[in-house]
Amino acid sequence: MSSAQQMLPANEDKNLRIVFMGTPEFAVASLDALISNGYRVVGVVTAPDKPAGRGMKLSASAVKKYALEKGLKILQPVKLKDPSFLNELESLHADLQIVVAFRMLPEVVWNMPPMGTVNVHGSLLPRYRGAAPINWAIINGEKETGVTTFKLQHEIDTGNILLQQTIPIGAEETAGELHDRMKDIGAELLIQTVKGLAAGAIEEIQQPGVPGSGADGSHASVSFSSAPKIFTETCRIDWEKPVNEIHNLIRGLSPFPGAYTELNGKKLKIFKTKKLLDPSHLPPGQYESDGKNYLRFSASDGAIEVRELQLEGKKRMAIEDFLRGNKVM
Repeated sequence: MSSAQQMLPANEDKNLRIVFMGTPEFAVASLDALISNGYRVVGVVTAPDKPAGRGMKLSASAVKKYALEKGLKILQPVKLKDPSFLNELESLHADLQIVVAFRMLPEVVWNMPPMGTVNVHGSLLPRYRGAAPINWAIINGEKETGVTTFKLQHEIDTGNILLQQTIPIGAEETAGELHDRMKDIGAELLIQTVKGLAAGAIEEIQQPGVPGSGADGSHASVSFSSAPKIFTETCRIDWEKPVNEIHNLIRGLSPFPGAYTELNGKKLKIFKTKKLLDPSHLPPGQYESDGKNYLRFSASDGAIEVRELQLEGKKRMAIEDFLRGNKVM
């Protein structure tokens, strides 16, 4: 019997031995949902503590902090193929592993439990495979996205789809706001997935373009989209572009890592904006301000009015507060 067909007696899903893998705050909602719903989480795998802050003191991940509060067993491997880690992981005798916002797993890890390893991903796969699906959906101006649970396999984000839920994206919604909604929706979908797998009630769906799916992957650019890691250059605002593209870039990178430009020789991060689609009288990249209420940068077909920003060396603030303490003209 395959892992997709394994069944447990009614209400026996709570006896599943589950190992959870995750690191950032996004993953905490899913771990909390498992604990709150009475599931047996026999181990939590998260990133090693890292230096942070001015004092560079070791700081635990959000998942580790939660696991400590709940008294859960914690594993923090530096290398996922380390024999001592693999032995300890195997000793937990997990029926199922769950991954939310963690790193790539080697096959020896994701193929260890009899029911496989389930990943919670922040997009409607096969769209937005990669490290930053929430950001890229907004940057690309999508009006909806979603959450997918799927079984891990060799290539990143290509495993068989289990469940999906669509989420609308607000016209002014930022990546941070969508992240906060999505983590709770993803947690709910995860619980449905675990219940469905235990009951043998989920039919795995192979993603198109994946070897063995019978679909031709040669048109992947049409069917798929990628969500690669965000780099510094990704965040630089190109004022030669249209207003809508710039507005979406700023939304998609807010609050972190933040889209940026320069103002009087200093780096200026912009978090919230208003679109002005009337043609500007200024060349792209030039700005104007009344010194009290507005700061506007010209784009190719209009202007972007800045509503929240952060100048290098200062804190984030509303434009009115910023203009009270800074001369920009």
